[in-house]
Amino acid sequence: MSTTPLTASLFDLAARGQVPLHQHMDHATIAWVSDNRPDLPPTPTPPLRPHSKELLAHSGLSTRWWADPRLYTSLHGVRHAMRTAALAAVLAEANGLDDADTATVILAAAIHDCQRRHDKDDRGHGARAAVWLAANADAVWGHFGLTAAPRRIVQAATAVRLHDIPYEAFTGADKSDHARAQRITDVVKAADALDRYRLPKLKWWPDTQYVREPAFDQLRGLAFDLVLVSERAYLGGASGTAAVRYALAEKGLL
Repeated sequence: MSTTPLTASLFDLAARGQVPLHQHMDHATIAWVSDNRPDLPPTPTPPLRPHSKELLAHSGLSTRWWADPRLYTSLHGVRHAMRTAALAAVLAEANGLDDADTATVILAAAIHDCQRRHDKDDRGHGARAAVWLAANADAVWGHFGLTAAPRRIVQAATAVRLHDIPYEAFTGADKSDHARAQRITDVVKAADALDRYRLPKLKWWPDTQYVREPAFDQLRGLAFDLVLVSERAYLGGASGTAAVRYALAEKGLL
């Protein structure tokens, strides 16, 4: 159940510095998102290979994989996870990643926030999710119809662990881990950042300076549209997974 006061929209609360621990989209906030659309050129959706589309069809993960079920429908819940997975797939295409690397980034993106405790600045949630992923690797890879391999587990877990740590804050150990899974990590971090158009304050929206991805700016329009279409569908009564699938289908990503 949402802890957001019924009388206040998220963007109003954000303006007052009063966003709650558990944040759920509302009609006024998605209208505010729409009204503040940046001057973004139309983004032709790049075609995804059939393998990527098949994986995205399975990116709506179970509620039981979230550390706190209240977050499943929140701003860091399943809708964010599915959109991040889709954007990771598109970035994988732009970077020429092969099927195995593409599968790794989609899977990592789909579970990157599943161990959050709340929707605010939950330090360490990436590390918790990485540990969870390693402990549940067979179940996660199996959900996508894949077989877990040690190298892929390490790459995905590394990307998940580092996704919430700014590059400039990397320790020596972080830099070493990043070097061993650089392409996977950079794509997941960029995909996560692209989905920030759902957040209720303009200064929290996507910013190129925080990522290392040449195709980032080219995908802003797609990222914005995925947020707008899926959040409207969700508020219109669709389930979280159905809402995002509708948006992905509209863009030819399913």
